[in-house]
Amino acid sequence: MSEKPRVLVIDRESDPAWLSRSAFDDSYEVVQARSMARALYLLREEHFEGVFVTASQLPPLRWAGMLLQSDEILEAIADGVAVVEPESQRVLWYNPEFRNLVATEGDPINRPFFEVLAFPERCEPDVCPFLQSQVTKQPAGCVLKLGTGNYFRLNVTPILDNEGGLQSLIALTRDITDEVLQEQKVRAINKAGEELADLTPEELAALRVDERSDVLKFNIVRHMRDLLGLDFIEIRLLKPSGKLEPLLTEGMTPLAADRELFASETGNGVTGYVAATGKGYLCDDTTQDPLYLEGAVNARSSLTVPLVRHGRVIGTLNVESPKPNAFDRRDQQFLEIYARNIASALTTLELLEAEKVSTARASVEAIVKELALPLDDILGDATTALDRYAGHDEDIVNRLRHLLYRAREIRGLIRRAGATVLPEGSRNARPPKRLADARVLVVDADESIRWAAHQLLEQQGATVETARDALEAIALARQTPYAAALVDIRLPDLDGYEAFRRIREVQPGVPVILMTGFGYDPTHSIVKARKEGLRTVLYKPFHVDRLIDAVEHAVRSPEPIPPADGFPPAHG
Repeated sequence: MSEKPRVLVIDRESDPAWLSRSAFDDSYEVVQARSMARALYLLREEHFEGVFVTASQLPPLRWAGMLLQSDEILEAIADGVAVVEPESQRVLWYNPEFRNLVATEGDPINRPFFEVLAFPERCEPDVCPFLQSQVTKQPAGCVLKLGTGNYFRLNVTPILDNEGGLQSLIALTRDITDEVLQEQKVRAINKAGEELADLTPEELAALRVDERSDVLKFNIVRHMRDLLGLDFIEIRLLKPSGKLEPLLTEGMTPLAADRELFASETGNGVTGYVAATGKGYLCDDTTQDPLYLEGAVNARSSLTVPLVRHGRVIGTLNVESPKPNAFDRRDQQFLEIYARNIASALTTLELLEAEKVSTARASVEAIVKELALPLDDILGDATTALDRYAGHDEDIVNRLRHLLYRAREIRGLIRRAGATVLPEGSRNARPPKRLADARVLVVDADESIRWAAHQLLEQQGATVETARDALEAIALARQTPYAAALVDIRLPDLDGYEAFRRIREVQPGVPVILMTGFGYDPTHSIVKARKEGLRTVLYKPFHVDRLIDAVEHAVRSPEPIPPADGFPPAHG
């Protein structure tokens, strides 16, 4: 007895018993499919003698015909494709690539989509794309993490009939594991880079500059090993001279660590080339690359990138491996990202050092500023008293001389103590000062002028002592040699010419510069002093550069010692 011919009836609304009675007799086996997706699956998996379609299913039938024609294409593409029933989210059809994703045994057909994939973790966004697409009738998607550790992007697209009704959902799955892992690595590298020089204010205050640098180097080595799996690392910093100074030489031979390199495209290895060009360099095989100079023992490949800050190369980062072809362009991308973080951290430490130096110097200068005039008053009063007691009471004279010595020592001690709080390496960082080691006497009744002289001349390395009047200045000049003297022509006790003449009497050969406000000279002191060798006059308010130039010229070109009669030779 032969089996009944099978007929597939595609109709989502009619009762199967009614279909059997009204359209077919007992000689046919009727199989009903209430959705086109289910019909496609049955046609693919089972044999039918014919297909019966009601009029309401003709539009979906055209879609099914196109899907059948595309079946071979869907089976060949690299992405997983599945047709999913909207309400139950059960799989109605799938291509071979989707079958490869299935984490459970058995046929996925008629099983919930997420159950087939062993309930993967939804990463971002944490919203079911099937429900979202069913509600909005718009495409939706999310990232899935399978139990295997792989990541997939799931995109769900609704299939609608002519009346806008939802027929089924197409689920497209694409493996994005490589992309996600790369993004995670980039985020980890950036996070690690942010931590390179991330120290709290308390930690910064407790660490010296060299200790901060050690923290930076420790973090770099740790990150290189943990994130990038690298053990052979060299960092060099580019100096203004063009020399590449080693900062970190982890795993490098002593010869490589001590090698003198400069930023040059030739003769200085890969490191010199990268520093000169600002371009990364991938050395696949060190034995075949003429630029490579030995770094780590038995290194067979290397990768070198520039350290760039604000468009300027400030150093190089080099990593090496005992394996040939160990690095690719992606590794170069990772290393360049980390190199930017290193450059930023180095700049931060440099700014912190500069800030500490500036703060220390400002503190010292503030102390010197506050003590400058009080110490000058002590020196002036002690010297005037010494002048009067000389030849009378040796005990008082000795005490006054000791007072003078101690007052000057206090000023020197403050400056020396200030130098000790500066970070090591910055104490000699400033350029040579124009008035270094020059002792200058400034005589002016105006306290603001005496204070300004301390500020301006001491910045150039001079030791400044001031007097309030001419007699105090004469007493100081009698006890202390000066490299130059600046004297105002309007003093409370003597005019400018008398002060000029008497200072030169007690200290022959000292260059004296007269100062006047707006050229005012009622006693003609300047004219008379010029006849006796006056070289320079400063007009207040004077420009800072003019003041420094005048004092420097006087210090560097002292006047000759006059004859024994005390009068200098005439000058034209």
